[in-house]
Amino acid sequence: MLQGDYRGMSLTVSDVDHENRAYFEHCAAHDFHLQRCTACGLLRYPPGTACPWCRNREFAWTRVEGRGAVHSYGEVHQAIQPQFRERTPYLILLVDLDAQKGEPGEHEALRVAGNLATPDGELAPPELVERVGIGSRMRMVFADVAEGLSLPMWTLDEDAEQPERPWRYPGA
Repeated sequence: MLQGDYRGMSLTVSDVDHENRAYFEHCAAHDFHLQRCTACGLLRYPPGTACPWCRNREFAWTRVEGRGAVHSYGEVHQAIQPQFRERTPYLILLVDLDAQKGEPGEHEALRVAGNLATPDGELAPPELVERVGIGSRMRMVFADVAEGLSLPMWTLDEDAEQPERPWRYPGA
């Protein structure tokens, strides 16, 4: 069983949850892997027991580069969890991975959720939150929670060309 505490919240991944356990074990090594269907060849997220496109149950863990562009985001100003209140505002990002953009259809992508973080995996400060919006180029980083358990997060990809003004919700 994988267990840890992230900002006062207990996290547990049971030994019987084979797909998620393997996913988080890769994350703990700071190495992003996703399941690739052995029948149709598509990657999937979140981990699961069968391919959402062809229903095949066979897969192989495949290393994926954690880079992409923000598809959407939620900006939290009133944190429900007390341990997050001091860190507001913070962003929860949905990032289109470069690895499978436009597959299986023209308007589809492999989208991975995570908090906006600094390059060292800490929740982003307000000045970084203000710089990120739809279209911002991101790279994956990891927040170590406990031995064998890390959470994937997103930070600005400083090596990528960024949009001049990423789209942000009005008033944000």
